[in-house]
Amino acid sequence: MNRKWAAIGILGVLLSAQAAQAGWTPAKRLTWTSGGSFSAAIAVGSSGLIHVVWRDDTPGNNEIYYKGSADGGTTWSAAQRLSWTSSVSDAPAIAVDSNGTIHVTWQDSTSGNVEIYYRKSSDGGTTWSAARRLTWTSGSSNRPAMATDSSNTIHLVWWDDTSGLEIYYKKGLGGGATWSSGQNLSLTSGLSYNPDITITSNDSIHVAWSDDTPGNDEIYYKKSQDGGTTWSALRRLTWNSDWSGEPAIDSYSSQNIHVIWLDNTPGPAKIYYKKSKNGGAAWSAARRLTWTSGGTYSPAISVDSSEGVHVVWRDDTPGDDEVFYMSSPDGGLSWGPAQRLTWSSGSSYDPELACDSGNTVHLVWSNDSTGNFEIYYKQSN
Repeated sequence: MNRKWAAIGILGVLLSAQAAQAGWTPAKRLTWTSGGSFSAAIAVGSSGLIHVVWRDDTPGNNEIYYKGSADGGTTWSAAQRLSWTSSVSDAPAIAVDSNGTIHVTWQDSTSGNVEIYYRKSSDGGTTWSAARRLTWTSGSSNRPAMATDSSNTIHLVWWDDTSGLEIYYKKGLGGGATWSSGQNLSLTSGLSYNPDITITSNDSIHVAWSDDTPGNDEIYYKKSQDGGTTWSALRRLTWNSDWSGEPAIDSYSSQNIHVIWLDNTPGPAKIYYKKSKNGGAAWSAARRLTWTSGGTYSPAISVDSSEGVHVVWRDDTPGDDEVFYMSSPDGGLSWGPAQRLTWSSGSSYDPELACDSGNTVHLVWSNDSTGNFEIYYKQSN
């Protein structure tokens, strides 16, 4: 047996232990490249099609790739390369609208500084539009996040360092045919970065990000109730003695908004949660969700149609980095115990999740047990 297949065989034995994990399928490997695959993002359309994008450095520089599943994650299409540039493409984000159109954005530095690019597919990922550049600034535009509303308008946020670090917003009309100009949402004296976005069932837009204006990083929030034309006053959500960062925000109903983030106040970083039950007007007290001895990183959140809240993260408590999960069946009132989802000889990074219409949770992450990072997938059952 050669080294490659020996490594894969060992990985299979290690990952097969996950089959016994209550409520989850065994891990399925999605990529098989000579380079590293990282930063996967996942979305599930209303028809049940699963869509995954990631970056891969096999071509010699990072490019964006896509694959999909039309049978609930059993089989997957061949990987499609979405970016073809001479520089680094990174930080892909994905959303699917009510027509099943797939929208993908990412950052690319081909122009000499980092800008946001966009492509879409209207046939389930078979063919794609030409890449379109969405930002044109003298600084760098980074880490896009996006969501679609009931009229299939695309809402995009990112951070830009043209005049300090600020959070910007624009929207794509006509299924991404035309785009508004960028709008500065943060307008603070500090550094604003790492935004995330959700859109409620009544098409209100909610954005959370990190800002260090108070002297340390805290979580801030804004909302728009008119499709992004006007925005609420800036609202601070955290008040801690150490940094709060990497917010993730999600919603399902018109009024319940759920936010998680990392806080380093107890050290090492732990995940905290709070909720608004009235569309962002008022917020619950912060609640600590993780209590492990190690550090927690890269939190992600998805809310299902029953208002169940699902959270995943990377945790180094086992001695290497593994993916952990916890959930609340009642909209954040009570939480189950943390559950370890990966058991491998390598490290697992960048977990992301999405819920389908039947409330199945779909999870992707990257793992380097084979000697380079590959993308893996599993789902709740």
